Amino acid sequence: MFDKDTLESIREGRERWEETTLQQHLAQHPERKDKFTTVSGEEIQRLYTPLDIADLDYERDLGMPGEYPYTRGVHPTMYRGRPWTMRMFAGYGTAEETNARFKYLREHGETGLSVAFDYPTLYGYDADDPEAIGEFGKCGVAISSIKDMQILFDGIPLGDVTTSMTINGPAAIVWAMYIGAAERQGYTPQQLGGTIQNDILKEYIAQKSFIFPPQPSMRLIVDTFEYGSKHLPRWNTISISGYHIREAGATAVQELAFTLADGLAYVQAAIERGLDVDEFAPRLSFFFNAHNDFFEEIAKYRAARRIWAREMRGRFKPKDPRSSWMRFHTQTAGVSLTAQQPENNVARVAIQALAAVLGGTQSLHTCSMDEALALPSELAARIALRTQQIIDHESGVANTVDPLGGSFLLESLTNQMEEETYEIFAKIEDFGGVIPAIEAGYFQNEIAQSAYRYQREVDTQRRIIVGVNDYQLDEPLTVPLLKMDLEGYERQLNRLNKLKQERDNDEVRGRLDALRETAEGTENLMPPILDAVRAHATLGETCGVLREVFGEYREPIII
Repeated sequence: MFDKDTLESIREGRERWEETTLQQHLAQHPERKDKFTTVSGEEIQRLYTPLDIADLDYERDLGMPGEYPYTRGVHPTMYRGRPWTMRMFAGYGTAEETNARFKYLREHGETGLSVAFDYPTLYGYDADDPEAIGEFGKCGVAISSIKDMQILFDGIPLGDVTTSMTINGPAAIVWAMYIGAAERQGYTPQQLGGTIQNDILKEYIAQKSFIFPPQPSMRLIVDTFEYGSKHLPRWNTISISGYHIREAGATAVQELAFTLADGLAYVQAAIERGLDVDEFAPRLSFFFNAHNDFFEEIAKYRAARRIWAREMRGRFKPKDPRSSWMRFHTQTAGVSLTAQQPENNVARVAIQALAAVLGGTQSLHTCSMDEALALPSELAARIALRTQQIIDHESGVANTVDPLGGSFLLESLTNQMEEETYEIFAKIEDFGGVIPAIEAGYFQNEIAQSAYRYQREVDTQRRIIVGVNDYQLDEPLTVPLLKMDLEGYERQLNRLNKLKQERDNDEVRGRLDALRETAEGTENLMPPILDAVRAHATLGETCGVLREVFGEYREPIII
């Protein structure tokens, strides 16, 4: 972007500045510390100039918005055309309670739904299963049957709203329940839009809510790709998630590299099934974290788009440009929230949300200030939503595309992210791919080391967390916390028991037997799963059949 003479002049100018103006200033005003780093531990220089991006080629590395390599955004006008989807993650207790929260958020301007499920649901258990005792509704809503799904979205027209569901091991089954619930509202699958997370590889790496071993899990994911491409053209059949990888303690570049490696593994698995890349790749979506280090996060999103476009074009040769788009959802960093002085979390979330928008996110969830203490109250959730609305309507950052593009710091960080991501790709390939690397404990060990480094920095006050290891206060908590309906669990058990008594149990057994037969073969599992849940087979019963056929994954002990 700069000719040799200009760069040489800048180099001479910087050397002069360092020897004179800078040294004179430092002699009287020393810097606060010897080394400044990002949240991830990457060193940040005192000053960035064109010398730091001397090898940047505008057309090769940046280009125009909406054009390859999409560094500056996948849409030509970005938020000038429409704002990002404001999709607040919500779910707790019973379907009735969460339905009320959805309606509350929609009344206050939310533009897309996002469902949090409780741990029994994430693990494929019904609310009445012994494995579910003590966990009902605590980290999300409990969904045991299509009846629960109907109640969850009662009064919400599913053909007019997009819904994201954070579900992985039993994603195909919960998706089938959603499709069935929408059909009972009068909608066809072709009318439905939304996303299932469905990213099992990151479960083995970080979040650990897996059910089945890797190979049958990958089969289920490709089945959803295939079924969705034929029957739900508006649905994103996976959200490839770096969010939970980052929450487990990964650095920004680890989040980026591990997520993209997982995504490429899914594409390869679908290609090996015989799917055409342009049939499913345009409906792949991603999910990233927005942490506290403002510029590091923005650089991460821009590098992600560029790497994904290059890898898709280079490896899989798609004909449809959309197959190389990286469309992503962002959630602000729950792990960064503090129980101490929770009102400070409002500022943290605002900074993180602004980074996501400046990085070009397609949808955004802003965490609530009380989430380190409890599930969000209505007040806290509304403040979090209002944060997005203020960024959209009052900050001015949505007025132009990629407003920080060309920043010497930002472009340098973006290039550095890309370089380090390819170094991690090479390490994963040395293991033979993502699944062998998981089995060898590579990802888990890397995250553990990064998490340890960060915690040591906090413990020794090398990294200040306001209100936690500095600027502490000894005062009572004043933030009101959410309280769930204490009778919700009994109501859920009664509904589930009534369902099992009133349904046609002979039909249910027949549908589950058909699912078992398909699971033992090689055909797509979505049709028999849909038949089973439409007949009111429960989540636990349906998952139980697949457990019998596929077995359950037990993570190896790695020391």
